[in-house]
Amino acid sequence: MNEEEILDDNEELFERHNIICALGQEPLRIDKFLMNRIEGATRNKIQQAIEAERVLVNEHVIKSNYKVKPGDKIIVYDTYLPESTDIVPENIPFKIVYEDEDIMVIDKEPGRVVHPGSGNPGGTLVNAVAYYLKQQNPNISETELARFGLVHRIDKNTSGLLVMAKTPKAMTHLAKQFFDHTVHRRYVALVWGDFEEAEGTINAHVGRHQRFRKLFTAYPDGEHGKEAITHYKVLEKFNYVTLVECRLETGRTHQIRVHMQLIGHPLFNDDTYGGDRIVKGTVFTKYKQFVENCFAICPRHALHAQQLGFIHPTTKKQMYFDSELPEDMKALIEKWRKYSVNRN
Repeated sequence: MNEEEILDDNEELFERHNIICALGQEPLRIDKFLMNRIEGATRNKIQQAIEAERVLVNEHVIKSNYKVKPGDKIIVYDTYLPESTDIVPENIPFKIVYEDEDIMVIDKEPGRVVHPGSGNPGGTLVNAVAYYLKQQNPNISETELARFGLVHRIDKNTSGLLVMAKTPKAMTHLAKQFFDHTVHRRYVALVWGDFEEAEGTINAHVGRHQRFRKLFTAYPDGEHGKEAITHYKVLEKFNYVTLVECRLETGRTHQIRVHMQLIGHPLFNDDTYGGDRIVKGTVFTKYKQFVENCFAICPRHALHAQQLGFIHPTTKKQMYFDSELPEDMKALIEKWRKYSVNRN
């Protein structure tokens, strides 16, 4: 069980190689072809990239035994994992809700990327934590700062709780809990539409989109991606939107957002998965203006990691943490609540 498995495929992808096969290209296995074309590439690394669906031919995922042909357009994607020297300590305030010698529980603000990656080399939570650790221990090495205890993440525009490990032992212990799906995680989301049922379970694999590699999508038949299970419960109804609680049994990238889109209830103002437009409601101009005002109040997808529970890696005691809804989601929910009451 390695760190990449624990972190799932939450790394940001960027295009590393773009190759068009010559007209005189003879049929050749793609792994061999790429070994000849990419400096320093090994067959093992190429096959791993193919298995991870980071190699596309003519915008389609392929297998290692695919034979290239003239005119094939090959795109090889890669993840950006910063070297230790890339983690630059930055004086960025962040909220610590619990800390001891082993762990740190953080309540992340919306709009903050967790870890440096392609397009955001700095200004992340990890940069902020590196600065904080450097203030505590000026002798801490760059290597120790790199990828400091990161066992899970939440999206840039998702707010709420995440835990980081401060020692290798804590890292291993927490990583196993995430891997075994024993970590308690509950999210609160405002989603489009009304629900007939009070609660339910969504069981559909989640993986990268076959064509648009920076997006994720659901595969209900399990033909791609990894198993993903989300349990949801209705908390409050506001006619055209609903406040729901989501409990993660698995922790795939964008899982709640993708699963809610799958069942026709995209997250409110989710600009990636179709929630940043009027999905339910009336055609009246007044209603359109009301929704636009709601988008302005909460200019991100309405998702908050409210509860986090795990076994402490040293004391072995069960720990639970709760996070209050951030102001933007509070204001958004209250606005819909008033609208719903006035409408009835």
